[in-house]
Amino acid sequence: MEESPHRHRKNKSRDHIAHLAANTDDGRYHLRNNNINSNSTARIKHRKPDITDTDITKKTSSSMIFKSMMNSTKLFVLVVLCLQNTLYTVMRRYSLGVLKENCSKYEVLLLAEVIKMVYSAFKVAGSLPQGEKPIPKLRYLLRRSSKMGILAFIYGAMNILSFISLRNISAGIFTIFAQLKILTTATCSSVILRRSYSMTKWRALISLMLGVILFSEPIWNQSDMSVNPEGGNVFLGTVAVLIEVSLSGFASIYFEKVIKTDPEQLGIWERNYQLAFTSIPIYIAFILWDEGGDIGYFGGWSVTTGVLSMLGAAGGLLVALSIKHGDSILKTLATTGAIVLSATLDHFLLGGPLTPIMCIAGTQVVISICNYTFDASPPEAPLQVVKRDGANEEELSSLTAKVEERA
Repeated sequence: MEESPHRHRKNKSRDHIAHLAANTDDGRYHLRNNNINSNSTARIKHRKPDITDTDITKKTSSSMIFKSMMNSTKLFVLVVLCLQNTLYTVMRRYSLGVLKENCSKYEVLLLAEVIKMVYSAFKVAGSLPQGEKPIPKLRYLLRRSSKMGILAFIYGAMNILSFISLRNISAGIFTIFAQLKILTTATCSSVILRRSYSMTKWRALISLMLGVILFSEPIWNQSDMSVNPEGGNVFLGTVAVLIEVSLSGFASIYFEKVIKTDPEQLGIWERNYQLAFTSIPIYIAFILWDEGGDIGYFGGWSVTTGVLSMLGAAGGLLVALSIKHGDSILKTLATTGAIVLSATLDHFLLGGPLTPIMCIAGTQVVISICNYTFDASPPEAPLQVVKRDGANEEELSSLTAKVEERA
């Protein structure tokens, strides 16, 4: 049977379109014709017979999450924060356990806040436009420091609650309850910042909390550490530590909310300057209340103690940077990972404990951090293919019709 002229023209036009199709580039086909504007290109969905759209979406999501986590600034800040926490813990263990230094911890924290304030003021002054004086800017920041004052007050309240709880419950019970801050941070993030976490992330956080509790087994499993102080009120101590861990989670999310969503949009150094300024009076009050510790005001200081203050100041700055470039949960993961790393260094350098239970728990902590960090089921909607240069199906049909007509 002879083929009709109309069908012959249609088949010919299809062959012509196939001939004009260029090489694929990430699933895009470019129609090229001398009589058609070269800038008019369209993206056509490209499917392989053995790959489904679901597989492509999953692979794309996993790849995007991994690339996001490998963001250089975020990764660098989190790694440095982990190392800072590790070094601070080992140095503190060396100062208290080996050198037997007994200076007031509030004096160490006060000096750290002074260092942080001076350094932040220097960074703020360096970021000002040429010719602008730093003193009026710094005065303005002090007048607008009420939001950071709330945060400093919360930190002060947490110190008081720690003191109350340790006066009424054992150090082992306190250590176990303290790990709940991992979950309180995630809960406050969900409530305050309206973030949603997948079940994989929640399971990873719970597993992380249990791993840290097991890792601290030498603390809470000792007979002298599990005995409550004589005359202590267990109920009062338990309530105090639960309030403290709740405030810890709230403080982290509150700080993140102020840094990222506050209408003033102050920089990270400006917020650190405000926080350090409002924290100094609180630590002075604690020093006066503690009467300088066991050996008097500013007694028992050494080079090691000064290094601890500088590391504490660096930690405060790194926490703010980690929240700015990441979030409070990632900051918690970095500090939790430092617990395992510092205990390992403490064992090899200072003869600290490292039991088989601690090794197993440390492995669980690392696996939990990886499960949370590289979770391939984000709550966001899956990425969709976007047509190039705004071309849509109607434009593609129009181009095809023009090719058929000219053929």
